[in-house]
Amino acid sequence: MTHTRFGSGMTRASPEMDAPRRLIGGRTFDFDREVAVMAIINRTPDSFYDQGATFALDASVVAAQQAIADGADWIDIGGAKFAPGPAVPIEQEIDRVVPVVEALRGANVVISVDTFHPAVAAASIAAGAHVINDTTGVHDPAMADVVADSDATLVITHSLAAPRMPYPTPQYNDVVAEVSEFLLARVDRAVSHGVPRERIIIDPGHDLNKTTRHSLELTRRLGEITGLGLPTLVAVSNKDFVGESLGRERGERVEGSLAAAVFCILQGARIVRMHNVRAAVDAVRMTEAILGFREPAYERHNL
Repeated sequence: MTHTRFGSGMTRASPEMDAPRRLIGGRTFDFDREVAVMAIINRTPDSFYDQGATFALDASVVAAQQAIADGADWIDIGGAKFAPGPAVPIEQEIDRVVPVVEALRGANVVISVDTFHPAVAAASIAAGAHVINDTTGVHDPAMADVVADSDATLVITHSLAAPRMPYPTPQYNDVVAEVSEFLLARVDRAVSHGVPRERIIIDPGHDLNKTTRHSLELTRRLGEITGLGLPTLVAVSNKDFVGESLGRERGERVEGSLAAAVFCILQGARIVRMHNVRAAVDAVRMTEAILGFREPAYERHNL
């Protein structure tokens, strides 16, 4: 791994990824020099941030289209939240996510579905989803089988709890080392079930069965996660670790979320999962410009 040095002694990890160019959903991402913004669309009545604002099908499609207009590269559709609660029947989850996938086909955007059910993943891929975002880290090995039998990409996220179950007072001796070990083991599981390594993305799972201090440590040392050599997704948007760090409630965490996302990019994250898309796109594109990943949109000043 190489490092780029910034002011005040700060270094940014530049992981040497296997095949950094990734073809996902008909789009090619060069994760050596490009950061993708993933917009969040929740078709759940109890989503932690928007509290069901996009639960209705029409509202979810309109929100997805607005996210695309605001510059999102990727739309992540969820039909059941991660947090503990009653199980959502599989057919109901399919009925929530598949119509949104179908509505977005041909939109020149990566379509992913946030699910831990292999049956939901299979239905979503059949409907046109390009990515399965499994927040339980291939808890069910059948998920890897479903993805392996398709052209889809798999996001493997660190979490410890069984799906929709509580995990009180999580403990780690070294959260970064243990998250890294978990992710490598689950990547091996997916590969052993036939998922090519070049179709795997990892996510350290900020706040998922972690305290605020755990999530801050993961962010501070994210270079150790990106150094594992796989494209890294971070889902920091409006999370409780942001709110608890700043003393901000859910509607007041945009600035903190953007700061966390930018810091993660400097440590090598290449996909950021965000609620406030337009603000996130500007923060990400500005970070790319500062790093020399992209040219300015135009040049007029002092010319």
